[in-house]
This record gives sequence, structure tokens and C-alpha cells, in this order.
Amino acid sequence: MMEPYIQFERVSFSRGRRVILDSVDLSIPRGKITAIMGPSGTGKTTLLRLIGGQIKARSGKVMVNGLNMGRAGRNDLLAMRRRLGMLFQNGALFTDLTARENVAFPLREHSHLPEALIQRIVALKLQAVGLLAAADQMPAELSGGMARRVALARALALDPELMLYDEPFTGQDPINLGVLLRLIASLNSALGLTSVLVSHDVSEALSIADQVYVINEGRVVGAGTPEDLMAQKAQSPFLRQFLDADPDAATGQSDSGQRLLADALGLSSLTHFDQESR
Repeated sequence: MMEPYIQFERVSFSRGRRVILDSVDLSIPRGKITAIMGPSGTGKTTLLRLIGGQIKARSGKVMVNGLNMGRAGRNDLLAMRRRLGMLFQNGALFTDLTARENVAFPLREHSHLPEALIQRIVALKLQAVGLLAAADQMPAELSGGMARRVALARALALDPELMLYDEPFTGQDPINLGVLLRLIASLNSALGLTSVLVSHDVSEALSIADQVYVINEGRVVGAGTPEDLMAQKAQSPFLRQFLDADPDAATGQSDSGQRLLADALGLSSLTHFDQESR
């Protein structure tokens, strides 16, 4: 069996007294799309930062392509990051550079290629995301969907092995969303990438993911293929609520927590509130 590209072994991370990740185990296979899902504020982006070496785990081990991120030196981290592409939630294009210049930027910073070859690579990357015709437009002249695709072309400029996507579907209209979904899936297959996709957009993530982890309150509460998760939700009120967007599913909130909320609302119980609201 092939060794996973990324392995988390009982990884914990805190900020002050706030526990963000609590003994998390993950195994992310090579050449596949793995989605990390869960409500906002549950540690999904923290996972990406641990993978990229921006932060270190409080305990446990993070392995990326055989490199122990907790013990890696500066040179090893830089070498690993050259094999990594990142699509940020807001695209993060340089506003004073054209689409062409944005895609060329990492090639100029991290390679010694001649300018003519850089321009050929830039054209290929923009063509791959369907935006070669927009090469000379400024970010302000691009639609939100187009800007996200230029950012994807830039992330692919150095031919990474690993792609990280931080909430790539946020703010996209249905047409651009469909284009972006097809691009992520087709590029992953064509280029043999390993992709980690963080999202709380359930249907979109499940439509292209090979495997999924669901995180809640710093712990893994569901894992497997999209089909596995659909089977697991029958035994998990939280998964049922999250995957189906069902506000009436049980949340697992303790009785004491419900009493505190009822007291804050000045009600005898939340059941009374529900009855009054009908």
C-alpha cells in the first residue's frame, strides 16, 4: 500500500486556553482530492497552516511527503513549499499586476528561467484555466470567478505536487462555481496532484472529493468517501445536521447548555420557545 502524502498522528494545537485541534488523526493519499469540512471556526484552516509549516503542532506529528514538519529546518521547509500550491479564499492577486504578471511572479521569484520560457509557461497556465484572452487585464477588471481562476493558474505556475484550497467556492455564482469545480477535478487528474480542499460548502466539496474528513470542535467526527459519510450520518446527529443543513436535527448540546440559553432568552425552556415561534 502506498504511503500517504500527508499523515497527522494525534495532532493537537491550541491558542492560549482555546483548544483548536484535539488529537486529530488524518491520512491523505497521493493523487486524490481530500476535503476537510466542518462549521466555521472548527480548525480547518489551522490544518492547512500545519501542512504548510506556518505553525507547529503543540503535540503529535505532521508528516508531509516524508518530512516531519515539527522538526524540519528552514531549508527543508522552503524545498517543500516549492512543491506546494495554494489557492487562498480571496484569491490574493497582486492588484497592481496584470493577470499575466501575477502568474509570472512565482516563476521569477523561484526559478532562473529565461523570460521567453516564463511567458510560454504563463500562457499555458492561463490557457489551462480558460483565461488566456484576459492575460493583460488588471485584477480590478476581472469578475470574481475570473480572479479566482487566475489565482489558480498562479498556484499551478511552479508545477506543484500538492495543492491546498482554502474555501475556494466562497462568493462564487452558480456558473463560476461549476467552472471552478470542473477545473479542480480535471487538473488534479491530469497533473497527478494531491489536493486538500477546506470547505463548508457540502454539496460542492462532496461532488469532487475522493475522501472527506468532517471536523467539529477540533475533532474528527466523520471520515471516509462521500458515500461513507452519507451512511454515517444515520448514527450521528451532528453529521445529519451538517450534511443535510437540517436545523431541526439534534446538535448534541448538553441539557445544561440548553438551560443556560433558555435562561438568557428569559424562557422556561427551549421547547417553550419553539412552540411560541410556531
